[in-house]
Amino acid sequence: MADATRPDLSALSARLAEVESYLHIEEKRGEVADLEARSAEPGFWDDADQARSTMARLAAARDDVSGIEAAREKLDDASAALELADETGDEDLLAEASRLAADLESDLSDLELSSWFTDELDHGDAIVTVTPGQGGLEAQDWCEMLFRMYQRYCDRRGWKVTVNDAEPGEVIGLDRATFTVSGKNAYGMLRAEQGVHRLVRISPTDAKKRRQTTFAGVEVLPVLPDDIEVEIDPGDLRVDVYHASGHGGQGVNTTDSAVRITHLPTGIVVTCQNERSQLQNKAFAMSVLKSRLYEMELARREEELDELRGPKHDIGFGNQIRSYVLYPYQLVKDLRTGVETGNVSAVLDDGDLDAFVVGYHRWAVGGGEASS
Repeated sequence: MADATRPDLSALSARLAEVESYLHIEEKRGEVADLEARSAEPGFWDDADQARSTMARLAAARDDVSGIEAAREKLDDASAALELADETGDEDLLAEASRLAADLESDLSDLELSSWFTDELDHGDAIVTVTPGQGGLEAQDWCEMLFRMYQRYCDRRGWKVTVNDAEPGEVIGLDRATFTVSGKNAYGMLRAEQGVHRLVRISPTDAKKRRQTTFAGVEVLPVLPDDIEVEIDPGDLRVDVYHASGHGGQGVNTTDSAVRITHLPTGIVVTCQNERSQLQNKAFAMSVLKSRLYEMELARREEELDELRGPKHDIGFGNQIRSYVLYPYQLVKDLRTGVETGNVSAVLDDGDLDAFVVGYHRWAVGGGEASS
């Protein structure tokens, strides 16, 4: 942000008041007091699952309240610094006001996102799967590029990434990558990435250096909390075990630790091989299967397109949500929202995705009208 002005701070103040309204901050303060009192009652931890659920709600409510209070404090400090700068002509105070205003603008974007997440699952963890589509070996390389981009994005966000399955491609790249992302609003944020991603570049495997278009699909599922039950008949499952195959020099067990679970009624297949034991791999595969079955049940009940994963399309031409062009020019553009940047390296190499993620949610809250 350029040097802060009073209209700038007035606009930020209006945004802050709007976010406070969306988040029902006064109600949240009451909720914090109520949950803190409940957590101090004798016998609170007798029911461990219920206690953990209560503490998670308390932590989320505290985060919302503290986020608003910190934003309000920055606004007050920026206003005071700007007022003193106007009186004294001190350039350092003006710079401080501008820095605080820029920080506040960034904080408000995060707070606005939280206010848009109305589903409880939005605030929890996510399971992300990247799969190559049309493009052969190039698509497997593209799958690995996206996998690394998301790892860097999660690092920037301070989220924890647990790689559950990374199946090497035939020659290069990955044939599949599945990982769990743990952190505040991880699922809500990452569901913006659900869909087909298109890459245009000079093929690194083509001796004639021809331009090639390749695709990869990104699936984002919520990690279901313990209080959501998904019943699965063990008779509907086929469980296969096999040798894990490491990726990128990773050490793996020499025993049959990798697990593949097939849900026979639906044909859903889930694999996991990156945990250290067969039991751990099976437990994670079951959690992914439950999330997918839960998603299907929501779609059946509501008789509409799946709200968690979005429309199901072939991973190929005409279905992409975002294009990454490396040649003949440099551009990343989201085809839903119109958000774009020419700094392709910042996106792919550094995981600088916030503009796209925030842009998607702002677009979705506004009704999802096509961008001009």
